[in-house]
Amino acid sequence: MRTRGPQENLLQPRRENISRATGLRRRSLLLVAPAVVPALALGATRASAQGTRLSLGTALEGGAVQSYGVAFVDSLRTIDPLMEIRAVTTRGILDNVSLLEEGKLDIGLVFGEIAYELFAGVGRPPTKLKVVSVMYSTPGMFVVRAESRYRTIEDLRGRRVVWNIRNGGLAVQARYVMDGLGLDPDKDFEPVYIEKLREGPELVIGGAAAALWGGGYRWPGFITVAGNPRGGRFIAPDDREIARIRAKHPFLARLVVPAGLYPGQPEAIPTVGTWGFVLARADLPESAGFRLAQGLHKVERANLLNKTLVESTVKNTLSAVTSPDMLQPGVLAYYKKANLIQ
Repeated sequence: MRTRGPQENLLQPRRENISRATGLRRRSLLLVAPAVVPALALGATRASAQGTRLSLGTALEGGAVQSYGVAFVDSLRTIDPLMEIRAVTTRGILDNVSLLEEGKLDIGLVFGEIAYELFAGVGRPPTKLKVVSVMYSTPGMFVVRAESRYRTIEDLRGRRVVWNIRNGGLAVQARYVMDGLGLDPDKDFEPVYIEKLREGPELVIGGAAAALWGGGYRWPGFITVAGNPRGGRFIAPDDREIARIRAKHPFLARLVVPAGLYPGQPEAIPTVGTWGFVLARADLPESAGFRLAQGLHKVERANLLNKTLVESTVKNTLSAVTSPDMLQPGVLAYYKKANLIQ
C-alpha cells in the first residue's frame, strides 16, 4: 500500500499561480536581476556551438533557496563562462515543480520533503523529473524569543506558530515532522502563514507569534531572530521524538546543527531534515546535464564551494539518491566517465 503524506495531492500543479506571459526579450546574461515569473516563457534549453543556456527556478526573495540559486549560478560561471544560467524568481518550491513538469523551467530547486513525495508518487503518479545535484541538507526546528518560557515542542501546543508560506517547502517539512509526533500544525497550534519570508521573524520579535519554524544552516529567518537584541532560543525534537518521527517517516534523516552557527547557540542541536535537490525537467538534453555535472564537479575539485554550496558534492548527491535511475542521464553519464560511479 502506498504511503500517504500529511497532505494529499500537495504537488498537483497550481496553474493559477503561474503567469503565462510571453514575448519577453531574451538577454544573454549568465545571471541577471531576479526575473519575475513571466520570464519563464523563456523556458526550454537553448543550445549552440558556443554554449548552453538554461533557466533555473529559485523561490521568493529573502530565503535560503534564492541565496543558493545565486551561489549556484556564480560558481558555474567561474568554471564554465559559456554555460549561461538565468536565475528566475518563482512563487516557491511547488511552482518550481509545476513549471519543471510543464517544461517551463530547465532546472529548479526543490526541498527534500517535496522531492520525496514526487519520487514516491504520494497522492499522484511518480514524477519523471531527474536529479542534477543535491542542494543542501535542511535541519528543521523552531526559534522563539530568548526570554520566552517555551522550551519544548509540547510547550508550543495551542500557541501561535509561523509555518512560513502555506504549502512552501518549510511548511511541508513542518507537517511531516509534526505528523511524526502525532500533531497537526493547523489543529494543535494556532497556525500563521505568511506571504513574504521576512514577515516571520518580525512576528516573533514583536511578540505577535510564539515561534517560527525554519530550516537549514544559517537560515536568514533564524539569523534575524537570534541576532536581534532580544535574542533567540531554538527548540527541536529530543532524541525520543526524533526516533518517533523517523519511525513513521524514515526519509527524514537525523541531522545536527553545529554549535555556534547562530548567535546565542552554544551547543549543537540534533534534529531531523532532508536533502534538497536541483531537479531537471524530464526532457532536458543529456548534453546539458553532462555539462552541469562536469561544472559542479570542477567547482568541487577546485575548492570553490563556498559556505552556501559546501554540501553540493558528488558524494552527497550519490548518498541522497536511492537509485542511479533518479539521476539526470547526462549527470549519470558524467559520473561514469569520471569514474565516480560504476
